[in-house]
Amino acid sequence: MKLASIKKVLILVAILAVPGFLYYELVDKGKNRYKPLPFFGPKAVASTFHTFHGKKIPDTIYHKLPDFRFVNQEADTLSWHNFRGRIVVLNLFYTKGNNYAVEFANKAMGAYLQTYGTNNMIRLAGLSIDPVTDHAAELQPYAAKLGAKAGKWDLLTGDSTAVYNWINKGLFIDAHQEFDKGERKFIYSNLFVLLDPQHRIRGYYDATNQEALSKLNDEVKVLVAEELRARRAKEPV
Repeated sequence: MKLASIKKVLILVAILAVPGFLYYELVDKGKNRYKPLPFFGPKAVASTFHTFHGKKIPDTIYHKLPDFRFVNQEADTLSWHNFRGRIVVLNLFYTKGNNYAVEFANKAMGAYLQTYGTNNMIRLAGLSIDPVTDHAAELQPYAAKLGAKAGKWDLLTGDSTAVYNWINKGLFIDAHQEFDKGERKFIYSNLFVLLDPQHRIRGYYDATNQEALSKLNDEVKVLVAEELRARRAKEPV
């Protein structure tokens, strides 16, 4: 075999081996090879303990988002039950928000759809901050324009009080309405939020900052590895 051909074969083998190697490093040996993602929100000390290097350490109770009943673009009522066992990438939007911030965030979510569209562990969700306007009939054509398919990328709306309570007190994101010369305006922190399958907040990311969005992409992978390792630890020996 010619030297050039041997080099091509070795390069191909290396390319094919990298994904498996990275998976092994993160999932099988990842305990000490990457920094676990933080938990956001209030914390409390539990009455239970775990052991680390022979020492009993109190467990920590992390903030979890409360359950909800929101409607998606297909007029289906969803709750946490519909996202059971899934990592969720969530952002805020409104259909009349024809501005750079909303459009940039939608394009970013579309890119995540391309990346994770076939990964059953990951769901995408957008929650409208204008639930009065954004009822299901309004969301359906908007979702079609974005290529947001229910069940993978759900656009959610609901009762105004419930929506704003969930955003402000659950996500800890500032979102409110103001009236300026009789015109209604929406003031909100334009962020992506990364949620783990236990409904805990693991990261906030500026929806209009490319560096922050790249960080989110990386940390989704870290969270996938964390979840896979946790599932394997629960499997019977």
